[in-house]
Amino acid sequence: MARNWYVLRVQSGREDKVAENLLKKATQKELRDQLIQVFIPKEKITEIKGGKKRVREIKKYPGYVMVEVETDEEGKIPKELWYLIRETPGIGDFIGSTDKRVPQPMAAEEVEKLLLEESEKFEQPTSVKIDFQKGDKVKIKDGPFENFDGVVEEVDPQKGIVTVIVTIFGRSTPVELEYWEVEAIH
Repeated sequence: MARNWYVLRVQSGREDKVAENLLKKATQKELRDQLIQVFIPKEKITEIKGGKKRVREIKKYPGYVMVEVETDEEGKIPKELWYLIRETPGIGDFIGSTDKRVPQPMAAEEVEKLLLEESEKFEQPTSVKIDFQKGDKVKIKDGPFENFDGVVEEVDPQKGIVTVIVTIFGRSTPVELEYWEVEAIH
């Protein structure tokens, strides 16, 4: 008997509900010793809407849920658990699935990386969702260049910085600004 991680294809937007239902059904059928855990990789992003900064969690892989399963001696998912998973509403199928209850498990390195990222998520600053791209026209709304118009040259979501080319005294000058200091011109 071994533990393996598998990827399930699920209805996008219903990942949390599918995970909850799967755990509930496994508990009811007394299969929690075989269904070790259900995992949905998420990340925190910071975005600006209406001039207000907010942090929210998004799914890293929408439409997918990872499950850790105790396999039998042959490396197969136990039959009762296989059918419980397959018959849970919202679940499409295992990634790499066959009809023989032997879907392709995730590589150990992939699992370690995902779990490590999840544990570090709370130690790292959140990445910033910046709705600007190179070439977008923006207006600077704060700081010494307030009310200047410019063009986005570069975006750094990790630092929350936008580099904008502004014309000052007839010369194009790159100015680094925090993402909340600029707004798109429509």
